[in-house]
This record gives sequence, C-alpha cells and structure tokens, in this order.
Amino acid sequence: MDSSAPAATVVEIRTTFPGRDAAEACVRRVVAARLAACGQIDGPVGSIYRWRGAVEAAEEWRCTFKTTPERAAACAAAIVAAHPYELPEVLLAAVTAAEPYAAWVRQEVAAP
Repeated sequence: MDSSAPAATVVEIRTTFPGRDAAEACVRRVVAARLAACGQIDGPVGSIYRWRGAVEAAEEWRCTFKTTPERAAACAAAIVAAHPYELPEVLLAAVTAAEPYAAWVRQEVAAP
C-alpha cells in the first residue's frame, strides 16, 4: 500500500471447521447478523496438532472474517457459540486496510 494512501484498521478473525457445510453456515450467520462484513472459506487444509496428550491430524476448512475493532468481540463470541469444536481456534489480528475497503467493512457491520 502506498504510504501516502489513507488507511484504517480492520480486524481479521480466523478459525477452522471440520467441514465446509459447518464453515459456510457460520459465515452466513455471522454476516447476516452484521458482525462481519464478509468471510472467506479456504480448504480443505491439513492440520496437525496436539490434543489431550496425543498428536492428531485432521482435514479442516479455514474461515477468515473481516470486521471492525468495535464489533470484533461480538463477532468472535458468535463464532464460538456456533462452533462444533470443544475448543475452537479463534485468532484476531488488527490489519491495516485501504480506507475505501475499511469504509465498506464499517458500513456492512453498522446497524441497518
């Protein structure tokens, strides 16, 4: 991004789901509730992790939601509430976005 271009903060929230249907259902629910402007679904991705003392492997679908700093906590809570995992991965990262994109995100998460 050009250092002279206006920029603003957008929050990306990432998580994974055990299947595409669960991922898509969550993204649709969160976007419909105006907690995120959009969500991308990638996958399948291979995950290897330690869980309860054993090394596990799974095929998962990764979701990345875009929201505002003000809506990030509510968005993350909605993701956790809809998630089938006992302990879902929910990673939040503040990123710098071009102002026109950040304005669109703000508009889409605002009350109608």
